[in-house]
Amino acid sequence: MENHVEQILRLLRDQQLEIKQRYKAEVKGLFGSVARGEAQRESDLDLLVDFDEEADLFDYVGLSQYLEEKLKRKIDLVPRRSLREEIKAKVLEEAIYTS
Repeated sequence: MENHVEQILRLLRDQQLEIKQRYKAEVKGLFGSVARGEAQRESDLDLLVDFDEEADLFDYVGLSQYLEEKLKRKIDLVPRRSLREEIKAKVLEEAIYTS
């Protein structure tokens, strides 16, 4: 039986092609309270994302709305290239990657 994190990762993996085509992005992993097993019912999902160079704000907002609908949770998209140096190592270490 899949646990909650495995269900999220499976759904993200299943949607990767659609995400790439529609939103010019690739969801790389899950981090934060859900990944650490500390999430509360109302916790959002922190997702590490790589956007293509040609992606714009509409792609970011569209992907966020798309994933919120699919996962039935508030989503916090964090582009990997915009991670602040002081938290980058911790986020990359705790992330549970989609592939």
